[in-house]
Amino acid sequence: MRARPWPVVLALSLALCCAACSTSSGASSSSATSTSPLDPAAIRAELAHANAVTAIGDSVPSGTACDCPPYPQLTAADLTRFAGHPVTVSNDAMSGFQSGDVADQLRDDPDVIAHVETSQVVLAEVGANDVAYSPSCGTNVSCYDAKLPSIEHNLTTIVQRVHELTRGHELTLLLLDYWSVWLGGQYAQAQGPAYVTAADTVTDHVDTAIRNIAQSTGSVYVDLRTAFRGPNQSWDETHLLAPDGDHPNAEGHVRIARAIADTVAA
Repeated sequence: MRARPWPVVLALSLALCCAACSTSSGASSSSATSTSPLDPAAIRAELAHANAVTAIGDSVPSGTACDCPPYPQLTAADLTRFAGHPVTVSNDAMSGFQSGDVADQLRDDPDVIAHVETSQVVLAEVGANDVAYSPSCGTNVSCYDAKLPSIEHNLTTIVQRVHELTRGHELTLLLLDYWSVWLGGQYAQAQGPAYVTAADTVTDHVDTAIRNIAQSTGSVYVDLRTAFRGPNQSWDETHLLAPDGDHPNAEGHVRIARAIADTVAA
């Protein structure tokens, strides 16, 4: 796996710190993003206190089908190299999880709760399994759209709960979306044009919901659809996918970690 250059690590670390400073130590779920400028010394001082990352969500952050370090581990490694001290990662994402499962985790699982409570960075990616392709819905987009209110409710609950658990210290909460909530690249194309069109539309609706919640809660939104498929959705992301056509491979996880760096740096 290719190592990312130092400027990327620097940009990631500094920008994570900027985002962390955008919520007060007593932040609620509706924390507004601060527009106050921060000098480099203040940013570095904040980073010096960051020591833990927690990932929550589904099979993408958990690293299913990859047999490689998934992007939560890569992000923690970036922070470790820049900060000069160990930044640990707790990857509590679970394959098959829907948004309601993550909300339940944050309420009922003592290990996950403890991990989030002591983290300064939380990565959350969930929602694709809520609208997983099913024979009963087929390519009927409206059938999947019926799940959107539940996804929005659960994501809002997740954000609120993360803020509750981390009240008392600075937090960077990143919400990541999907390049496709179904199969991607040539794997999707093999299913036919109706499948591709429906996959694109359902993905757009889920990603829009994630982006809106990130914006309304002062969270950092990471656009993986653009990272994988380009600004015009014209790239073929097949080379970033595992043989199952659904999950990222090692190069895909590196691309996600780079997208996190690019997003927070911007």
